[in-house]
Amino acid sequence: MLLETPEPQPEAPDDAPQGLLSRALGIRSGPLTGLFLLAALYTLYVARSFLLPVVLAALLTLLLEPVVRFLKRRLRIPAPLGAGIVLLALLGGLGFAVYQLAQPAYDWVEKAPQSLRRVERRLRDLKKPVQTLGKATEQVEKITQVGSGTSQSVTVNQPSLGLRLANRATEIAAGALVMFILVFFLLASGDMFLRKLIKVLPSEASKRQGAEIARALQGEVSRYLTTVTFINLALGASTGLAMWWIGLPNPVLWGAFVAIVNYIPYLGAGVCYVLFGLLGFLTFEHLAQALLPIGAFLVLNVTEAYIVSPMVLGRRLTLNPVVIFLSLTFWTWLWGVAGAILAVPITAVFKILCDRIAPLAAVGEFLGE
Repeated sequence: MLLETPEPQPEAPDDAPQGLLSRALGIRSGPLTGLFLLAALYTLYVARSFLLPVVLAALLTLLLEPVVRFLKRRLRIPAPLGAGIVLLALLGGLGFAVYQLAQPAYDWVEKAPQSLRRVERRLRDLKKPVQTLGKATEQVEKITQVGSGTSQSVTVNQPSLGLRLANRATEIAAGALVMFILVFFLLASGDMFLRKLIKVLPSEASKRQGAEIARALQGEVSRYLTTVTFINLALGASTGLAMWWIGLPNPVLWGAFVAIVNYIPYLGAGVCYVLFGLLGFLTFEHLAQALLPIGAFLVLNVTEAYIVSPMVLGRRLTLNPVVIFLSLTFWTWLWGVAGAILAVPITAVFKILCDRIAPLAAVGEFLGE
């Protein structure tokens, strides 16, 4: 009796987009995948001085691209000239803001030791239990040192604070220069990279999928960044007006500070609460007045976080709060303060990719609410 040979099933073409993505993203070997992830983490950490300006330039390009497109379509201004105009306006605004706020910020930093001593005097009653515990700890240390041999101390010479600050400032300036130059070229090139990406894809189906993903990244991330920027500017302006009404010195400085740190979810608001609590104790003598700055910011922050942002953003790129917290922790550990600011935009970009790539659809569902 002859066995019937099953008819071969037609295979999906190799150039199908899902086949390409399955081969590119499928896990072939657990150990190799683990090694790849470790290598990627190591690369992100070691190359942060190079990657940070590049990532910031990409996000800033998405934020400014609608303005350049408007100048090109409505005013017939070429993209390179429009990019130059937008960047000059941005740099001029940043320079003016730094010029206006540098002196107040320097004054507060210069007065920081005296201010902290003043806060310490006002909170002395709360420190008495801690001081008692410290004295007990010193006595225990003295007892444990009885009978011990002569110990030698080794002093390690470290660079001075001024030298470290100068090196850090030089590194930040170099990164900012690279970032703005890259932003100019990206804005001036228009959709050249998108056209090249579509051109190198092997099939019509993959070309359509690549164009769809690229347009989604450009459109949704650009709208998200623009909306969040306007919300943060409004929160900063409202905070500055509230602090001016309360009578806090340099209200514009505190409004600008709030507008910047509000890009950092959770942690930014926490820093503002601590800051306005200290400023209230430093500025006002009575307890009720000292609580006014932190109370005003509490009202503004709750209004922005639970009313304005959900109403304006809707469900656009809404992320799971647990995912936001984990992303914030990871990128802060990896890239510091800049990583904390970039955590949510990077996660949002990754979610868009997952939502539009079939093998990663489950990951995109996990990232969302």
